[in-house]
Amino acid sequence: MQARAPLMIEHRLIEKMIGAIKRILSQVDKNKKVDPVSVDTIVDFIRTYADRTHHGKEEDILFRDLKKRKLSKEDERVMNELIEEHILGRKTTKKLVDANNRYRNGDESALQEIVSHLSSLADFYPKHIEKEDSIFFPAARRYFSEQEDQAMLNEFWEFDMKMIHEKYTSVVESFEI
Repeated sequence: MQARAPLMIEHRLIEKMIGAIKRILSQVDKNKKVDPVSVDTIVDFIRTYADRTHHGKEEDILFRDLKKRKLSKEDERVMNELIEEHILGRKTTKKLVDANNRYRNGDESALQEIVSHLSSLADFYPKHIEKEDSIFFPAARRYFSEQEDQAMLNEFWEFDMKMIHEKYTSVVESFEI
């Protein structure tokens, strides 16, 4: 298995969540309301799985190692675009959280912001995933030997093993005084 394989497998789950977001958006359009807990679940998935786990492996391992290489101008440009897109995803998710909190506290006008931010995420992720799967990951593979690729794959597995502990340590710490 190549190091990009787990990243691409994660993309498939993110795509399924995008499908769920689109279904929720359709229900919101029909019912003119949203379940704030559903939005919380989407946010948790995006923050923990898509951003911290998936983008974490990309930024903390793959991009880190690529920055040590002499990339072509095009590959460097695409990597920098991906980093900026990750930042945009985080900002959009934060705005979604803020709007959902206002909506939960009775601000009905926040519903349109929730719809806007969910729509932005549903539009963003498929394009971002396509860029990584079809353009960046195949190009990035050329910069690593088979041994280096396998070492990266092992580092991905180690990263994943730490994630559940990091997540729930954070949950417990949020309850401590």
